[in-house]
Amino acid sequence: MCGRYTLTRPTDTLATLFQMKGNFGILPRHNIAPGQFVPALRNREGGGQELALFRWGLIPSWAKTPDIGARTINARAETLGEKPSFRAAYRRRRCLIPADGFYEWAKAGPKKIPHYIHLQNHAPFAFAGLWERWQGPNGEEMETCTIVTTEANELLAPLHPRMPVIMSAADYGRWLDPREENTKYVQSRLRPYPAEEMAHRPVGTKVNDTRNDGPECLEGPAAAPVQRELGL
Repeated sequence: MCGRYTLTRPTDTLATLFQMKGNFGILPRHNIAPGQFVPALRNREGGGQELALFRWGLIPSWAKTPDIGARTINARAETLGEKPSFRAAYRRRRCLIPADGFYEWAKAGPKKIPHYIHLQNHAPFAFAGLWERWQGPNGEEMETCTIVTTEANELLAPLHPRMPVIMSAADYGRWLDPREENTKYVQSRLRPYPAEEMAHRPVGTKVNDTRNDGPECLEGPAAAPVQRELGL
């Protein structure tokens, strides 16, 4: 799955990924969590593309309450066309969610150790995403999104059996285009990113608390007391 990610250089990332210029007022983030608002690129009604803010946790248009969003932060690539929560968005409302890294927790005995995962060259990338527009019974409106996941590659499988889909830049246009109805082609793009182009390392537990959202989340784990005493 993907439950936390980073966007530490928003302006540079958007310029690199989407050839967008300007100041979008997006602050650096080191611990983006479900329920928060995140930027994503989508096709604009009437043509063209736009950057929009979505709450992370997709709420289907038919949902009676927004509570379902807590359970739909990720969507399995293998069943997008079947699941009622995602199939309409899969056909018509796809998006790209910019990032430069994400976290996963690996079991180590009774504990779980957070790992920070990124590309070997530290380049930014875009997750495959879906978005929806929900209107509540009192007329309130909300736009929400989910990150698509697939099977983990061989590098990340020891950490978790799933990983987010990182899209190739060559596929951005067709993924975003709601007129793209070749589901076989679209589905074939939702594959694990090459393991040899990725890296990960353990980090400290500050990332466990969503209130922490600074560079300290990327710091390595603190040395054990005995190691500190020995100067290791």
